[in-house]
Amino acid sequence: MSHLTPVAPLENDISSYERDQTRRNPDRPRLNPYARPGTAGGASRTPSVWSKAGTDYKDDINDDKAGEAGPSSLTSPDNGSEVFPQGQENQLGRVVGGKYGDLVEEKGRHSDYGPLLEVDIDMPLTLGTLVTKNDKEYIVLEFAEGDPQNPYNWNKWYKRSITTILNLMTLFIGLATTAYSSGIGRMVADLHTSKEIGQLGLFTFNMTCAIAPMMLAPFCEMVGRKIVYSGAYLCFSLCFIGLALGKNIATILVMRTLLGLFGCVGTILVGGTFDDMYRPQDRGRPMALFTFVAIFGTVAAPIYAGFIDETIGWRWIEGIQGLANIPLLIIVFLFFPETRGGVALHKRAQKLRKATGDERYVAGDDINTPDIKTLLKASSVKAVHMLATEPVVFAFGCWIAFCWAVVFLFLSVIPISFETKRGWSEGMAGLPYIALALGTTLGYIAHHIQRAKYQKLIRDPERTPLPESRLYGSMAGGVFMPIGLFIYSFTQYGYLDWVGPCFGLVCIAFGIFFIFDATYSYTADCYGTNASSAIAGQGLMRNTLGAVTPLFASQFFTNVGSQYAGLILALFGTFLSMIPFVMFKYGHVLRARSKLARTWE
Repeated sequence: MSHLTPVAPLENDISSYERDQTRRNPDRPRLNPYARPGTAGGASRTPSVWSKAGTDYKDDINDDKAGEAGPSSLTSPDNGSEVFPQGQENQLGRVVGGKYGDLVEEKGRHSDYGPLLEVDIDMPLTLGTLVTKNDKEYIVLEFAEGDPQNPYNWNKWYKRSITTILNLMTLFIGLATTAYSSGIGRMVADLHTSKEIGQLGLFTFNMTCAIAPMMLAPFCEMVGRKIVYSGAYLCFSLCFIGLALGKNIATILVMRTLLGLFGCVGTILVGGTFDDMYRPQDRGRPMALFTFVAIFGTVAAPIYAGFIDETIGWRWIEGIQGLANIPLLIIVFLFFPETRGGVALHKRAQKLRKATGDERYVAGDDINTPDIKTLLKASSVKAVHMLATEPVVFAFGCWIAFCWAVVFLFLSVIPISFETKRGWSEGMAGLPYIALALGTTLGYIAHHIQRAKYQKLIRDPERTPLPESRLYGSMAGGVFMPIGLFIYSFTQYGYLDWVGPCFGLVCIAFGIFFIFDATYSYTADCYGTNASSAIAGQGLMRNTLGAVTPLFASQFFTNVGSQYAGLILALFGTFLSMIPFVMFKYGHVLRARSKLARTWE
């Protein structure tokens, strides 16, 4: 939208004479001071605050006539001054009606924004701008300050409730990702197939999560949040029926693919939903909590899944998860609101078009949303292009992908270390995953130190918090991942106490949290409006590596040796842990060379 030019407000939106006559005779039709030519006062509720160029209106109060055409351009009913000259764009106005129009304070708000139009339907004070696009006029609606339907203005406890629902969805999706791995052994025995084929269930889930978001994200943005969350989570929950009752491996693999498809739809929208509700300075905390829940759910599932598998069977791993989703599914359908403010404005525009007969009313998204081809290009082609050409995107993509690969490697490694080497039962061998969950929790708690430092920089008027200010936590915390890998590698011997490898797992998860947090926040700050494409590219790399890792994890640790396989990972992790230090020193140089990076002054 082009620059908006404010217009001087009318001193009186409805003449004092008209208000006096209305008080004396409530049944008297109210004059519409902006009615289109040729309409009786009050009979037409058309929005002639934004009358089309070339139409005229003069208000003859004394003769009690309104809506007669005149030879001059549109004028104010009170002072005769020209409000919207012919052919001039970006004129401003306000609309209010019904129960909201009876509130004096509501009608007086934003008086400097332009003249006020009252309509006969319930309409909170809404601001409008007359614009021309492709030789066609539109009245683009936007929220007034303090509008209760604007998600930014929702009560903080209401926002927290919505955030909790989103995090619970993320938790259940994360649990479904890895709980499957605990039942693979008995599943392949029952279905008479190989363990390698059973591992394909992890591959199909993660590979779908890698590719599908790039295709589905544009459609999700176009139809609103609630319908996507509700529909996707319903289908996600139904997939557990097929997983619990499947009679052959083909059914299981198809259901895992669909589970990944519908599960990823929910998680790819969470960041956008937080953008809907929280202003930029308030998004850090909910995004950090979301990152914590996503990692926690992924690493925590084997804690309980192993016990379920050895007591009542692998099918109940899926069955119990499906049943656990039902209460949350009901909550999503009944209580989860539409969080996109543009949807509320779209509905207001529909009501105004119907009430006034003027088809120019639109929400900004109605005319500014790119076509589906452009959106698909941004979410897929552009994402891959940025991954291949932007050093920042590629470097952090490698780092976060390696972390995700380590998580899925340990789905196979931990059973080897504790079940095979130490003789623990299947259920007991799942308990070391508590160490990963604990490390993730400690990382989230320690993250607040990084957040406090960043907030201090924001409050300092003499300093500008550059993207590199997001890297302090990863420089200090990211090194714990390779440290944990070193510890785990050389404490796997069966004759050593279990405390050593579990301590290594705590360190690994602690470092992974900081790496995820730094990747998302630093990339977002670096690329601004291009950040979604950059993060999509990183997500493609992360989920692809997470998909292929389980296919060779057991063979890698068995053939190379657990200690040396862990050592290789530790050395590679040490090399990658240098990324935040390099970016802290040279990140501004890389951003300056990029055509897509955000400009910082």
